[in-house]
Formats: sequence, structure tokens, C-alpha cells
Amino acid sequence: MLLVVGLLWAATTRAQQTQYMVFDFIKVEKDQLFDYIEFKDLLEKVYRQAFNDKMINGWDFWSLQNGADGGDFQYIMVTYFNDPVKMMNGIADEEMIQYTKIAYPHLSDVQVRQLFQQSLTMRELPMRLYMKVLAATEDQFQFKQGVLASFDLMKAVEGRFGDYEKAEIEVFKPIHQNRIDRGLMGHWSFLRSALPLGSEASSTHLTVNLYKDYMQFFNAQAYEDMNQTDAQRKAVNEGLSSRDQKWIYLATLENVVR
Repeated sequence: MLLVVGLLWAATTRAQQTQYMVFDFIKVEKDQLFDYIEFKDLLEKVYRQAFNDKMINGWDFWSLQNGADGGDFQYIMVTYFNDPVKMMNGIADEEMIQYTKIAYPHLSDVQVRQLFQQSLTMRELPMRLYMKVLAATEDQFQFKQGVLASFDLMKAVEGRFGDYEKAEIEVFKPIHQNRIDRGLMGHWSFLRSALPLGSEASSTHLTVNLYKDYMQFFNAQAYEDMNQTDAQRKAVNEGLSSRDQKWIYLATLENVVR
């Protein structure tokens, strides 16, 4: 009986620890970039209220390195949840307005609603990803302004979905953990889309690679493990063949709620 209870407790604990993340890729017109930069600071205060209310587990706002003149997006907003239902429900507009009132008590109801509507008109959300974390390295990485991230969108080769996930968890995770232990990286995590996808989906998975600064980032790019065995190299190559790396977004953390 104790064994059964222990197993049930462990399963429940793992479920509670599973992390879900929503990635919002944001596009802002050039003539509104300055206004939006100011607005993201307001967002931080609003999401801080949602965090304090246990609606979310955290929130990040990242600036992409492509700048205003390149690419389809300028920013990535990441919201963390501990529950898939909370993730799918998100934070309703009216709840956002109420959190804005708490964060800015000097603003009237009319002013808050005008501010909220202005924010909706100055940006587009061309892409949103609902993701579930499957694996992550053991580390003490600190999220703070200025850290770097590489968001790598992946698509598993058709018919090799399981092979790809096994390769990321059993082959690539230990490699990234080794880099972290050597001080060449800050954090790595592997995510799968939390929603059912068809064969025409542009991506199925995402890896997040975090670095404390550019020095660590470039040292990691230059590092090559000369001690890999032939079997390890074969496993890496087989893993690479099971997925298509669709796109890499390099970003800098500008705002964070933890």
C-alpha cells in the first residue's frame, strides 16, 4: 500500500512540475516601435500582478536580433504555466484590464481601457506556439536582463517522431548538460507542441538554449568535443537526420517576471 501511494504521489508531483509555455511572436510597425518599447514595461507590471495572483508561473519579453528592418517579428513574449488548461485559457482581456488597474491605481477605468486598446492596435501576433516541456538540463540559470537565447524551431521527420524525441532526450541533452557543466552554456530545454498537429505543420518541437552573455555564446559555438566516440558521433548524426531545423531566433531578454 505504501508503495502504491508513493508511486501515485510521485506521478502527481511530476504532473504538477510539468511546465507549459506560450510563445507569442510579435510584429510591430516601424513607426510604432518606440511606443511599444514603452508599453512592454507596462506589460511587465501587469504580468507581475498575474504572477502574484498565481495565474502564471512566469513571463519573459525578448527582443530579436534581426532588428526593425529584418524578419517577420521583432519580439517574442513567453508566458509560463503549470497547467495545460490554464495555458489554453490564457488571461482574458478583462482580467488584463483589472491587473492593469492594480499596477496603475492612479489611472481611471477609461484611461486603462484606452491604454489596453492602443496596445492591441500597435502590434500583430503572426504566430503563437503552445508548448510542453519534455526535458531540461539541471542548472541554476538566472533569468535577468541581457541574457541571450537561441529559440530553435524544429520539425520531426514524418514517421520518425519518436526517434527524434528519443535523440533529443538521450543524445543531445547529455551533450548540453556537459556544456553547462563546463561553463559554456546556461540552460537547455526541449519542448513539444501541446496541440495536435497535421503533417503540414511548419514545426513540431522547439529547443531553448540560454547563455549569460555573448562571450559564453560564441565560446559555445566554437567548442568541439574531441573526446566523442564513434558510437556517440553516429548517434548524433542519426538524431540530426530525424528532424529538420526550420528556423533559429537569437534574442536578448529585456523584461522578466519570476
